[in-house]
Amino acid sequence: MIADGGDALTQLAVLRDQGKLFGVVASEPTAWRVVERVDAVHLDRLRAARAVARERAWAAGAGPDVAAGLTIDLDATVTVAHSEKENAAATWKKTYGLRFRAGGRPWPGCPGSAGSNTAADHVSVLDMALAALPPRARPRPGDPACAAVLISADAAGATHLFAAAVRERRCSFSLGFAIDEQVQDAVLRVPARAWTPAYDIDGQPRDGAQVAEITGCVNLAAWPEGSRLIIRRERPHPGAQLRFTDISGHRFTAFLTGTRGGQLAGLEVRHRSHARAEDRIRAQKATGLRNLPCRGYEQNKAWLELSLAAADLPTWAQALCFSGGLARCEPTAFRYRITHVAARLIRTGRRWQLRLDKDWPWATHLAAAFSRLRAAPWPA
Repeated sequence: MIADGGDALTQLAVLRDQGKLFGVVASEPTAWRVVERVDAVHLDRLRAARAVARERAWAAGAGPDVAAGLTIDLDATVTVAHSEKENAAATWKKTYGLRFRAGGRPWPGCPGSAGSNTAADHVSVLDMALAALPPRARPRPGDPACAAVLISADAAGATHLFAAAVRERRCSFSLGFAIDEQVQDAVLRVPARAWTPAYDIDGQPRDGAQVAEITGCVNLAAWPEGSRLIIRRERPHPGAQLRFTDISGHRFTAFLTGTRGGQLAGLEVRHRSHARAEDRIRAQKATGLRNLPCRGYEQNKAWLELSLAAADLPTWAQALCFSGGLARCEPTAFRYRITHVAARLIRTGRRWQLRLDKDWPWATHLAAAFSRLRAAPWPA
């Protein structure tokens, strides 16, 4: 129900009224009783079940190429909530609600007033995200053949404790770094020849953008050994308002990485790709996280886990069964084109058959998707 766009338990009625398709569906009072009984033990079991499902889906072809490395993007978002909801509070974004951290797993334990760069929260999310990975995708101490896992976050994640925790778990990091006076002073001392062209995501030089390394010009003794500080400058687009940290008409951003090799431009493109976390948060809010339907905090934690499970379903379906635009479109577009296709469920020859509307523009894509699903290399 949530995967199909429902944002409250009352919308189970849509499934309940289609018994031939969905079978027996719980009544609304039953659903509420189940949600109210969910405690920490049940949440752990649900997370473990999702981890098993993820392992099977990835093995069937829905996951990334683990051998090529894996990136976990951590970010935070605010879910605006009515003031009567338990633990809702004023946020640093001048709104009112609850805060969640996303990174493969959320950290649903923060009222809206919690800070954005609490290192303990980041470490908790990191451990939950690593535990959610299939065993073959987790970094293993002492195993040179284990998967390379990069942890990426914006400047809120740039704390000594979190960077040390990432290194301790045999992961690499790429963290946004604040432009303070020390960094500004280092930027002013970068010689012109040290700046190299920055790249677009497709590997082409980006007009008006350059990168440079200032590791030796800033005191990084408190950070993990081998940390590198890389700065990027770019002419702001027309109409952009300059900030007081902008120098000589350039806009500067910095990030800290534990990666020892690689071209500066490549490392900068990799870090800038962290912006995809915003896309995933937006998709999650279109799949249950836009609204917290329960008044109680514990019940909303259960709803959050359910919404994450719901978001897995179309994500894996897109990866396994579709190609082109249907494999990349937003949840709302996917629902409109695929899950809301007009069809008839009929019984003939003692078998149930789903007959799609041939005039629906994406009917052939859906029929092909069923064939791909049946042919997927599911693990035994």
